[in-house]
Amino acid sequence: MRTMLALLAGALLVALVLFVLVRLDGASGTLVEVNPTRAPAPMADVASAPSPMPTYPPQPATPPVTLSPRPVTRPSSPPLLVPVQGIDAAALQDTFADARNAGRRHDAIDIMAPAGTPVLAVADGTVEKLFDSKQGGLTLYQFEPSGRLAYYYAHLQRYADGIVEGQAIRRGQVIGYVGSTGNASPDAPHLHFAIFVLGPERRWWEGTAVNPYPVLRGETPLP
Repeated sequence: MRTMLALLAGALLVALVLFVLVRLDGASGTLVEVNPTRAPAPMADVASAPSPMPTYPPQPATPPVTLSPRPVTRPSSPPLLVPVQGIDAAALQDTFADARNAGRRHDAIDIMAPAGTPVLAVADGTVEKLFDSKQGGLTLYQFEPSGRLAYYYAHLQRYADGIVEGQAIRRGQVIGYVGSTGNASPDAPHLHFAIFVLGPERRWWEGTAVNPYPVLRGETPLP
């Protein structure tokens, strides 16, 4: 009999719990009835709610790296050779602007040397003209390969063997010998050497004189 009463009491208690739920409010200590039909307040799910991705200002595009080409080094023309054998450039004298008779300017340099000293071609080129003049005596006009410049050798004692007009000559080749022909003093044999920039007509007897002194010394390039 007691067992049946205990079971009945347990069943009634379970029934009451199913219909009424009571929870204890921890803050106030009061009993609060919970409405089973009211949806429970959502709880923040930190794991499931992804954080927004941080945004950054756009970065400027990196320009492509360009390598500057290395400058091409082209070999320059060698300086003119001193046209008298055995004479160093340091021994030259600048007589380009010296006055000469009839109020004219020298427009050349005199390279002093004993008579018979070999005269050398200052560069590659061509024998344009062999000429015997009153002032220059035995002279030789050489054109450089382009025909833009003329090299003038005067007061020669004689020409080298085999030298003829139109002949190709090489730098350092013997083309004549120091003398004192023309109006040069027999007591002071020398080579009268000049450089001329020619006009478009390429006339050996015409041209603009250039001072050979700084050119032969390597101080200024050819024009």
